[in-house]
Amino acid sequence: MKIGVPKEIKPQENRIGLTPESVKVLVSNGNEVLVEKNGGFEAGFDDEQYKSSGAKIIDKAEDIFNDAEIIVKVKEPLSNEVKMIKENQIVFTYLHLAAAKELTQGLINSKSVCIAYETVTDNNGRLPLLAPMSAVAGRMSVQAGAHCLEKNQKGRGLLLGGAPGVEPGNVVILGGGVVGENAAIIATGMKAKVHIVDKSKERLEQLTKVFGDKIIPQHSDSTNLEKLISECDLLVGGVLIPGAEAPKLITKSMLKNMKRGSVIVDVAIDQGGCVETSKPTTHAEPTYIVDDVVHYCVANMPGGVPRTSTLALNKATLPFLSILAKDGYKKALKNDPNFLAGLNVHKGNVTYKAVADTFGHKFVSPNDAVR
Repeated sequence: MKIGVPKEIKPQENRIGLTPESVKVLVSNGNEVLVEKNGGFEAGFDDEQYKSSGAKIIDKAEDIFNDAEIIVKVKEPLSNEVKMIKENQIVFTYLHLAAAKELTQGLINSKSVCIAYETVTDNNGRLPLLAPMSAVAGRMSVQAGAHCLEKNQKGRGLLLGGAPGVEPGNVVILGGGVVGENAAIIATGMKAKVHIVDKSKERLEQLTKVFGDKIIPQHSDSTNLEKLISECDLLVGGVLIPGAEAPKLITKSMLKNMKRGSVIVDVAIDQGGCVETSKPTTHAEPTYIVDDVVHYCVANMPGGVPRTSTLALNKATLPFLSILAKDGYKKALKNDPNFLAGLNVHKGNVTYKAVADTFGHKFVSPNDAVR
């Protein structure tokens, strides 16, 4: 099969869909791989590495979209890319459609087959293609939040880990999933005081086994969230409803009770954000202030560490892509209900219920779509 890897065009997005090592595997399996010129350069992969792995280097994205049967990306297609997507073409990337009405309509109109990394599941109900980037974003959230707390970043002027004789900062993490656990790894490593809020008592027990008394587990049903965030220095939003818009757990009115110069890092921004005042930002201009609270809402956080992120993502996506290229999408999805869960749009129909419900589209079962 002919697999196309265009250069990412989202601002400050330096990841790439395939590493040279992944290209080598796909080519050895009889596939042809087209990589856009300098597509992996910012992630530390040059064209010569791709050539030596068997890829063909293509000058223009238009030629890749025109020739490839499968388009492999990292981020959702932007409007210029949506225009180039062809009928029946397979698009395999992060989509986050529940927060993207225009993109959803554009992909419907393209009559393409769109498989979203973030809704592919495993036998335990986890999200194996989202997990590696959630882990990166979780770790980056505390790193970014600690930086934003510095006075020259308009934060409180507080060192998250404290100092001898000085209390450390107070971190509240909303959600104990992959983002939350990885945020806690960094926050506890910095010696901050760390609260993790989650709706699952079982998950909180698991996290307590991992972190011991380095965290303060808080069950959401019995926690006064407004009081908790009024006492925090750094709030990390890591809540997730797979494929759906993130719930707005923090309202604008709650911000008035937060400390001046405290920081919110809303990792859920890809799915619309879990803070009412959140809006997407970029690595170039990552923050803004509402009610004296610094908001960091970069919509592609792992793009800031593109080499680590690309390597981590490929370890997860390559097995699925290999099957997709070998068997074609119908057989690949029919044979694996977990992979089928990734099908969001199919030839003009929305095949992921949360997305259909969000925008009022008719929902077509993915099973019926690939029958």
